Amino acid sequence: VQLQASGGGLVQPGGSLRLSCSTSGISFDSTPMYWYRQAPGKQREFVADITKSGTIENVEYVDSVKGRFTISRDNAKNTVYLQMNNLKPEDTAVYYCNTIYAHNLYWGRGTQVTVSS
Repeated sequence: VQLQASGGGLVQPGGSLRLSCSTSGISFDSTPMYWYRQAPGKQREFVADITKSGTIENVEYVDSVKGRFTISRDNAKNTVYLQMNNLKPEDTAVYYCNTIYAHNLYWGRGTQVTVSS
């Protein structure tokens, strides 16, 4: 199982970025996917997830990003995305994707997001 996050960078406050997490080695379309982030000196925190219950897809967000971030997935590309709009300096962190597959937790290498003027 491999996960690789990409798409981070330096952006001004109010700007946007789209993170991608490509995966391999999992049955992607039925596997829940998560985004976490870790700011300097802080614990890693949950950002968003996308899960499936039967045919219904569910998404969840931490309160601080609701209305600004959108998680989505492209099953044909085995990739999950995090569209981040109206970015704020407090969104600065290393962003990680992860999944739980076959009872194991897998983390991808993170991607740095820096929001600064």
